[in-house]
Amino acid sequence: MISVRPRITSLPRELRQLISLSGRHQSTSSSSSVSSSEVSHFSALASSWWDPHGPSRILHLMNPLRHEFISRCRSSVGSLPSSSPTSPPSQALDTSGPEASRTLRYLDVGCGGGIFAESAARLPTTLSVTAVDPTPDVINVAKTHMRRDPGLVQSGRLQYLNTSIEDLSPSFLSTNLSAAPTTSTSPAAESGKTPSQTQIDIVTMFEVIEHVNSPHQFLEQCMQRVKPGGWLIGSTIARTLTSYFTTKLMAEDVLRIVPRGTHDWDKYIMAAELKKWADEQEGWGEWRVMGVMYVPGVGWREC
Repeated sequence: MISVRPRITSLPRELRQLISLSGRHQSTSSSSSVSSSEVSHFSALASSWWDPHGPSRILHLMNPLRHEFISRCRSSVGSLPSSSPTSPPSQALDTSGPEASRTLRYLDVGCGGGIFAESAARLPTTLSVTAVDPTPDVINVAKTHMRRDPGLVQSGRLQYLNTSIEDLSPSFLSTNLSAAPTTSTSPAAESGKTPSQTQIDIVTMFEVIEHVNSPHQFLEQCMQRVKPGGWLIGSTIARTLTSYFTTKLMAEDVLRIVPRGTHDWDKYIMAAELKKWADEQEGWGEWRVMGVMYVPGVGWREC
């Protein structure tokens, strides 16, 4: 069924926002939302993706907050057990839980070098993580880093695909789930068929929507992969004067924390704009938003 729950209408005033939607929306749009200029830009950043002190440092620091937000969304409806840690999962694969407890399928869209995807694959409730990105260089970086952990490779829970969300094959789940346990509530499991592309429990899109050509089309494509009752969860930068000062003027031009051209302020999206569009779509469920800000010397803080 498609879950429809009371919507949270409070909007963030802060620099960044984590957003989530539950339910499922049907769409037939298939043209690509990928920006060739963005692909070229992130290719140049690929080699430094896993440097905790490099241009992706802020993303590394934000990862625990991503897991915390997902945990809140899941626990708020009582349908799924909360297992997300308040700190990133260990670099060693978590094998503490029985295989029967691994039920959650993730699809990480615009995964980059795999910061979130790797950590999600190590959670004790994770059945699989499929991570996709249209930039070949960053996918190669992600695969190389994954191979540093033989246990993660042998588990088969994490796969990287060099593709866009629009070009993602409907059979992508079968690549690493052919021998994995399935839940009794899955229609595909009951019929003995391979799980379909709409049986993803959690689709994530962290720091992606501000880099695509068509945000609305991109959201539709992502939501098509979410199972009824699942979640579409992401983070993006609010289009405010504060974000222009911090992410463009200071981070790019003054402090050079990230290369120039990493961000396009005109592509930043306000939570109110996302919510207004989502409210107009049929089949989109509960809306949640959490404002967060990075405080130098302190880290990410909810505001």
